[in-house]
Amino acid sequence: MSGLGSSGKSPAADLAPNVKKEKPILHVTQKLIRLAYPPRCLSCGVDTAAENTLCQTCWPEAHFFSGSVCNGCGVPLEGHAEEADLCEACFSNPVPWAQGRSVGLYEGPLRRMVLGLKHGDRQDSAPHMARWMLGVGAGLITPQTVLVPVPLHWSRMLKRRYNQSVLLARALAASSTAQVLPDGLQRVRATKTQKDMTRAERFENQRSAIRPHSRRTPLIRDRPVLLIDDVMTTGATLSACTHACFTAGAASVSVLVFARVARLA
Repeated sequence: MSGLGSSGKSPAADLAPNVKKEKPILHVTQKLIRLAYPPRCLSCGVDTAAENTLCQTCWPEAHFFSGSVCNGCGVPLEGHAEEADLCEACFSNPVPWAQGRSVGLYEGPLRRMVLGLKHGDRQDSAPHMARWMLGVGAGLITPQTVLVPVPLHWSRMLKRRYNQSVLLARALAASSTAQVLPDGLQRVRATKTQKDMTRAERFENQRSAIRPHSRRTPLIRDRPVLLIDDVMTTGATLSACTHACFTAGAASVSVLVFARVARLA
């Protein structure tokens, strides 16, 4: 008699009348929600046919990284590449972390998504950005990995109210086996805005600005760390974070960001 209900029919058949009654109501509710809150492009905000994606205009303009990529920052490599190959920028200026991955180029739609999250209070986009980050960085995460976001100075936190890197790290942790450590690192010195700085100036600007949180060091020691940030430019900030993680005793450090800026001299 396995699999049969009291009427001799399968349990699914017993539930069929209820399903038929509830389905139209659910369908109407979903349609009303879609009318009130139609799906919108994650980059430009226009209406889209599907949830949590880019519109038909933005999608072709987004430069996603795929194929053989640089082991240091995740940008595509030309021709056949080995697993440990580096792009010209990472070869000329070796990074201190083991591996780095990024979703795509910091321009067009991906740039608008970053700016919306960072300055436009688009905190709702963080889970979707993290989903794409997980797509390129899943191989960097193990059950022992601790996700450590790049920290903000307290004065900048007062202005922005949240750290976009923490939002991304938490979203990644929710969809993976990794643990997130939101305050694993501290920015102990307010650094200048780096927008118009050269590579050398950026590294000097980050000197001694970041250190491990003294009470979080035991959670970093002897574990693989995955640094999380929204954008990588020269890698100056991520390098400072990497050194701070090694100071805390990290077993290894890798990097996962949403977007990579084109090479900066």
